[in-house]
Amino acid sequence: MADTHRVDRTDRHLQFQSPYEGGGGYGGGGYKSMMPESGPSTTQVLSLLIGVPVVGSLLALAGLLLAGSVIGLMVALPLFLLFSPVIVPAALTIGLAMTGFLASGMFGLTCKYLRGTRRTVPEQLEYAKRRMADAVGYAGQKGKEMGQHVQSKAQDVKQYDISKSHDTTTKGHETQGRTTAA
Repeated sequence: MADTHRVDRTDRHLQFQSPYEGGGGYGGGGYKSMMPESGPSTTQVLSLLIGVPVVGSLLALAGLLLAGSVIGLMVALPLFLLFSPVIVPAALTIGLAMTGFLASGMFGLTCKYLRGTRRTVPEQLEYAKRRMADAVGYAGQKGKEMGQHVQSKAQDVKQYDISKSHDTTTKGHETQGRTTAA
C-alpha cells in the first residue's frame, strides 16, 4: 500500500521549451529568426581574412615586447640595487644642474628682451607722434580742399541772376532757373 501513495515528481508531461527553439521565446521563430537569411558578404570575409593575421601578428609582437621588458627589468634590477647609492645622487645632481642651466638661460633671454624693449619705447613713441601729425595734416588738407570746393559752389550759385523774370524751381537740393515764355 505504500506504493499507491507515492508521488511522481518527474513531471514528464511538462516539457521544457527553450526560447531558441521553434514556437516560443524571441519572436516566435526560434534561433533561425535571429540568424541572417544569407551568408556573410564578401567584404566581411575579406576583412576577416586580412584582419586575423594582422591582429595576430601585432598581438604576438606585443607579447614579445612585454617579455623583453620583463627580462630586461629582471637583469637590471640587481644592478640598480647594487649601484643605487651612486645612481640616485648622480641623477639628482644632473637633474639640478640641467634645471640651473635652463633657468639661467631663461633669465638671460628675459633680461635681453626687457632691455631691448626699453630702447625701442621712445622710438615707438616718436613713430606714433609722426603718424598722428601726418594724419592731422592730411585731415587739415582735406578740410581746406572741402572748404574751397564749397566756396566755389557758392560763387557759382551767386553768378546766376535770380530775378523776377526767372521762375525758380527746386529739385532736391539744386536750384535751377527757368525763364518763363512771355
